[in-house]
Amino acid sequence: MQPKSNIVHLPVYQPGKPIEDVKRELGLTEVIKLASNENPLGSSALAREAAIQELSRSNIYPDGASVSLTSALAEHLGVAANQIIFGTGSSEVILMIARAFLAPGDETIMADETFSQYRHNAEVENAAIITVPLIDGKHDLTEMLARVTDRTKVIWICNPNNPTGTIVSHDELVAFLTAVPKHVMVVLDEAYGEFVDDPSYSDGVKLLPHYPNLVILRTFSKAYGLAALRIGYGVGHSDVVRSINQVREPFNTTRMSQAAAEAALRDDAFVASSRQKNLEGLAYMREQFDRLGLTYFPAHGNFIMFDAKRPSGEVFGGLLKRGIIVRSGWAKYPNHVRVSVGTPEENAKFIAALEQVIQEAAVQRN
Repeated sequence: MQPKSNIVHLPVYQPGKPIEDVKRELGLTEVIKLASNENPLGSSALAREAAIQELSRSNIYPDGASVSLTSALAEHLGVAANQIIFGTGSSEVILMIARAFLAPGDETIMADETFSQYRHNAEVENAAIITVPLIDGKHDLTEMLARVTDRTKVIWICNPNNPTGTIVSHDELVAFLTAVPKHVMVVLDEAYGEFVDDPSYSDGVKLLPHYPNLVILRTFSKAYGLAALRIGYGVGHSDVVRSINQVREPFNTTRMSQAAAEAALRDDAFVASSRQKNLEGLAYMREQFDRLGLTYFPAHGNFIMFDAKRPSGEVFGGLLKRGIIVRSGWAKYPNHVRVSVGTPEENAKFIAALEQVIQEAAVQRN
């Protein structure tokens, strides 16, 4: 049996290496994972308790329309309930957008180094992918706009961008959205938006009344610490959300994830604490990279991407041997490594291991 010809060459998504695998493969007793931009503080106690309570009803299908969670989130965001769609992480919402709006031959525009699932799902739908190089790790909105044609259906903007961590400002975004033709959907992925502490950053949801072709993606995986429960969402014009809903699988989010997400929305203190601890972690990372003479992109998420000044695969391997899992492997940035912000203790262990890797490489060169 043969699959569709346009998916034969597609790579399978490679998540950060699991801690258990690294321990087993390398015989380590302690491993720190700083590869997947997870929340090192865990999740809200309210969310955990809500999920646990739902376990007793795991024999019953979840609410396929997520009515209670939708109502709570609509109130939280100040939008109508019919403007929201949930997915198993925002990655499933990306899949649904591609399935609903991209046909073979349609064009879709994205940065050359950004979240891989935009490209992956566009390729599954056999769309023509137009990539625009980042400038200093940041989306080049001017060039993205210039590449729009009558065949363009969707433009993807990751803000903050994964993997570089850079942001597009409110003014830049508004100018771009105003110029984009109304037949083109703009997907603004704000998966890391809760971590941003820059006054120029834009709250995409507040732009929705002015731009009916805009769709916002957010997730409970990052700042809310519910990555394992797989729940994210999209917000857009009700007609657009209805079209996305038409390709959504039934019961695509669980009872546990819905309950945990709704409870997490009530725990503003946990999100505020996560944000503050993350800012402190980023400050520490920047301070240490400056000390080591390593450059890095401006970091606005819960991760930072730095130039290791040597092939990133070597750095990844050297850190892995010391029990630190990071992320590498970007074609446009062969010497760059992305590291998630961990706890203060984890961050310090990462820096100590990185110094050892750098010193080891210097000895080998000499």
